[in-house]
Amino acid sequence: MATRPSSFCLLQNLIVMALAFLILLGATVILPADFLSDKKPSLLPPANFTVTATGLAQVLLRWEPSPDQERRSIKLGYHVKINGPQEDDYETSDTESSRETVLHEGFSASVRTIPWEGHPVRPSGWVTAGLSAPAGAAGTSAVNLTCTANTAASEGTRGRQYRVSLRCSWLPGQASPEDTWYFLYYRYGSQTEECREYGRDVLGRSVAGWFPGTVIPGRGRDLLAVRVNGSSRHAAIRPLDRLFALHAIDQVNPPLNVTAGVEGTRLSVQWDKPISAFPTHCFEYEVKIHNARKGYFQVEKMTTQEFTSTVHGASRYSLQVRAAVSPVCRPAGPWSAWTRPVVVGSDERKPWAEWFLIALAAAVGFLFAFSLIRRASSRCHPWATLFPPVPAPKSHIKDFIVSINYEKSGSGETEVEVMSYAEEQELEVLDDFVF
Repeated sequence: MATRPSSFCLLQNLIVMALAFLILLGATVILPADFLSDKKPSLLPPANFTVTATGLAQVLLRWEPSPDQERRSIKLGYHVKINGPQEDDYETSDTESSRETVLHEGFSASVRTIPWEGHPVRPSGWVTAGLSAPAGAAGTSAVNLTCTANTAASEGTRGRQYRVSLRCSWLPGQASPEDTWYFLYYRYGSQTEECREYGRDVLGRSVAGWFPGTVIPGRGRDLLAVRVNGSSRHAAIRPLDRLFALHAIDQVNPPLNVTAGVEGTRLSVQWDKPISAFPTHCFEYEVKIHNARKGYFQVEKMTTQEFTSTVHGASRYSLQVRAAVSPVCRPAGPWSAWTRPVVVGSDERKPWAEWFLIALAAAVGFLFAFSLIRRASSRCHPWATLFPPVPAPKSHIKDFIVSINYEKSGSGETEVEVMSYAEEQELEVLDDFVF
């Protein structure tokens, strides 16, 4: 009877030991995997990452998947980070990437492996590569590099063709020797050209360059890369790179054939679109109106090729028009120059002789009308009341006439009639004298 409890206890201990062993075995399998996920990523970094300059202000980034990477069902992608000179980052499923960037300050980029289809897997670590800045003494590179593009038209076998010219200017670096000569290059797409026509400063150094014709299309949208190299017998000249958006440097031509006129109170202006590869609907315009008499400017904006306005009074107007490519067709850029002023209307005052004749005619008309009114009103009592005759002493001539008539008259009636007649004549003469 004493052996049964000991056997039961032994069996119980064996069961407990077995459970403990299973727990320990599970811990040895699960915990190391968790610790490993924290210490070591499941994706491996790319291999053979390189950065190569393939053109003016252009580099090619290339890498390969790690040969030790187990892909299985995971599709790999890559996260690319541009460290300098201008920071940027993006994701791609390719194993190479082309970038346009200035290189005179050097270039650096990093890449890592990521799951491309959203698998819950941690990305790999980063690998980095880059290019060193070109050799050259500090302060010798060109500065203040600016460029402008302009479109000209020519008639070809296939109709009107448009040619884009390019002008660039810069200033010599403060530390550049007096014998420094700068060389200008541009790249558009895969084509690069060197400048052949230069302008010089007072020391004979090149400070500007001109390309009469380029491979740039009239409606191009890609970035334009420009580089200014240099050479000197006294120092190594550091290069300068710049990238330009074509819409920002396009010098739009002014509108053509501007005409204007004034008819009564209607002022009208018409013009044609500028010389450009862009069609008519791609332009917007501004019309500037200067009123010479009042001395003010008015600017109106429109998308049509005509403008009308109502004007008041005689004046001389100076009209100018300018154009810009509308954001409907490309990003907004600068306006063109104003066209030459077109002057219409007149603000000349009438000469004094003409004004004198007008005043004289008005005075004659006034006197004639006044005479008619006076004659008509002389028969009416209100006029006599408003304008009574001015009293005056009787003259001796009147007395003499009256006395003669009195002597010749034999009766009182004759005397009265003669005297009455003389008085009426005197009043009439006085009335004419007053007025």
